[in-house]
Amino acid sequence: MIQITPQMRILLATQAADFRKGIDGLSRLCRDVMGADPFSGYVFVFRNRRKTAIKVLMYDGQGFWLCQKRLSKGRFRWWPQKGGDGLSHLAAYQLNLLLWNGNPAEAQVGPVWKKIRASK
Repeated sequence: MIQITPQMRILLATQAADFRKGIDGLSRLCRDVMGADPFSGYVFVFRNRRKTAIKVLMYDGQGFWLCQKRLSKGRFRWWPQKGGDGLSHLAAYQLNLLLWNGNPAEAQVGPVWKKIRASK
C-alpha cells in the first residue's frame, strides 16, 4: 500500500500517456517529457487519452510502484491544461481528490501552512 503524504512531491503529466507502457516506458516519459529523474522519489501521475484511467509511478528506494485506477463509468472530469513543460505540480490533497474524481481546482480546503502561536 502506498500512502500519499504532504511531504511528497507530485508531478502530473498534462498530456495523455500511452497506457500500454509499463514501468520502463513511463520512466522514460518522466525523463524525456517531464525532465525529471524517475528515481528521485517523486510521485508521477499519468492519464490515458480517454480520461478513464490514471497511473501513478513512484520509486521507494528499493523498486518501483505502479498503480492504476480505471473508472467503471464516466471519465475523470478535471485535468490541468497543457503547459509548455508538459507537467503540473500537485499537493497531496489534490492527488487524493483527483483519484476520487474530484476537482482539485475547486476544492475548498484550509491553507496548507498555518502558523502556530507560542503559548504564554
